[in-house]
This record gives sequence, C-alpha cells and structure tokens, in this order.
Amino acid sequence: MPETLAVSQKVAAGSDFTPLAQQVRASGLLDRRTGYYACAITVNVLATVAIWVGVAVIDSWWALLLAVPAAAISARSGFLGHDAGHRQISDSARTSRLLGYLLGNLMIGMSYGWWNDKHNRHHGNPNHVDKDPDVGTGALVFSAGEAVGRSGALGWLTRHQAKLFFPMLLLEGLSLQVSSFQGLKDRARKDRVAEAVLLVVHAVGYLALAFTLMTPGKAVVFILVHQGLLGLHLGMAFAPNHKGMPMPGPGERWDHLRKQVLTSRNVRGGRVTDWFLGGLNYQVEHHLFPSIPRPNLRKVQPLVRAHCVKVGLPYVETGLVESYRQALRHLHDVAAPLRVE
Repeated sequence: MPETLAVSQKVAAGSDFTPLAQQVRASGLLDRRTGYYACAITVNVLATVAIWVGVAVIDSWWALLLAVPAAAISARSGFLGHDAGHRQISDSARTSRLLGYLLGNLMIGMSYGWWNDKHNRHHGNPNHVDKDPDVGTGALVFSAGEAVGRSGALGWLTRHQAKLFFPMLLLEGLSLQVSSFQGLKDRARKDRVAEAVLLVVHAVGYLALAFTLMTPGKAVVFILVHQGLLGLHLGMAFAPNHKGMPMPGPGERWDHLRKQVLTSRNVRGGRVTDWFLGGLNYQVEHHLFPSIPRPNLRKVQPLVRAHCVKVGLPYVETGLVESYRQALRHLHDVAAPLRVE
C-alpha cells in the first residue's frame, strides 16, 4: 500500500499541528479498535449472504425489494475498505491490503489498489485544482477555469451539472467498477494479476447469483436498482466533504493543518448520520488523522474543534441538507461562464 496516508501525520516540530497531534496521541484515540472492526466486517459479510439467501427463498418480484438493503450493505463494504486503506483496522500493510481485496475487489467489484492510490493523492492535496484527482476535470467540473471552453454535449452537461448531480450518482457504482478494470494497467504485475482475478470472480459470481436465483427480467431490475442505489449512497457520502470549500490554486502551499481543515466540511448529526455517511461526516478529523479508527472520530472532534479556535482557524460544520445545498451551489456557480449569453 502507498505510504502517504500512513505518514501524513508526521510534521515538522513547531508547527500549529504539533500540539494537537501530541494531545491526540496521548489520548489513546489513535489506538486500533480491532474488536469493533472484527464485528463490523463479520456482520457485513453475513448480511451480504443473508440478502442472497433471501432472494433465493422469496423467489418472486418481492425479492427486488432486497436490492435496497443490498445497496446499503455494499456501501458498508466500501466504507470498511476505505478504513482498511487508511490502516484504521490494522497497522500491517499486508493485512490492510488483504482486507481491501476482500471488501473492495471481491465484495463490491472495486479495485482496492486503484482506489487507494487515487485516495492517497486526494489526502495529500485535498481540493487542489492541479493535484487532487477528485476535483480533476471529468464529467463534472469543480472550478470555473475547467468550465471555460466546454461545448457541445459536455458544455450542456456542465451548464446543468448542479441539477444533474444526484441523477448522475446513480451511475457511480458502475463507474467505479469500470474505472477499477481500467486502472489495473497501472498496478504492479503481481498486484494486477491478484486484483484482476478477484474482480472477475466478483463479476462472475454476482451475475451468476442474480441470473440463477431470479428470472432474467428480475435479475436485470435487481442489478439496476442495487448498483444505482449503491452509487447514490456512496456519492451522497462523498459529496458534502469538500465541494464548495476553498480550493488551493497552482503554486499555493498551505501547511498540514490549514490544508486539511480549510478544505474540509463536517456534517452535524447523531448515530444515524454516522452510519449513513460511514464516519466521513467527521471529515476535518479524518483528514487530520486519517489512521484514527472510525468510532473514535466522534471522540476526537472536541479536541480538534478547540484547537482550531485556539489557532484562529474556521471549523466548518453544517447540517446534512445544508451541506448538499452548498455543494450544489458550488457546482452551479463554477458553470456560470457557460451560461453567459
């Protein structure tokens, strides 16, 4: 696994981040929560099996309703794979990689290696217009400069990207799987072979279960609902984190504390919000301490908030609906050059 995330907390002595890092380290909140993750992964695997058993037992159109919890469970696999990539579950690179292969490649058909490399680069330079792959030019654009010059179908898409954002998320599950196969070419040969085999096993097993346990018509509908809701769920968890927050421009250099805090937005809420967003609602804390176990993010939040107040940094936290409103407004605003008559 690339080491970026594991070492991102090492900063020069005397920085504004050092006192906070020392305080959090002394609190014990960076310690692994092995029992929590062992239980979460076991429940996740058993729930996945239970869904397919339910599909087989029901054997009617009512079985399609199980595509809804199936999407939620698949999203949980994605969140757990994310935690493995940050070594929140284990400090061992080998164990983290194996867990990533299980939760990513095998269970949801997403390449752990491809995603982890991409996510490492995001954490290294969040919201940076030239360095963060999550805000690079693609179907959506996240800065006005990227919108300029777009024409034809892409221009139309950019002009309406705020309105189309949530409908487009229905394709995110499929997009992640396609990108996973495409990203295999950049993996080392040993990793490429292992990941390719697991991705193929997932695809063949998934389709075999669907078309063996259901008629072709039911299977197609189940897959469309499952994959569509999976993409929507994952996209709704990622959208509030950075969209609409400051974006460092070319040549701008911020220290670790400011780079992570100023570009991130937290989402207020209780246990339901924590579950729905996979802990990513504590985005500020997660970016400052990416290896902190997910259940400890809520506990470290008061320390981080107090430190931000002490050093005079804005600590942004909104409600879930407001976070989406801000993200959509940003997408609308950056497309403004294309709406000029």
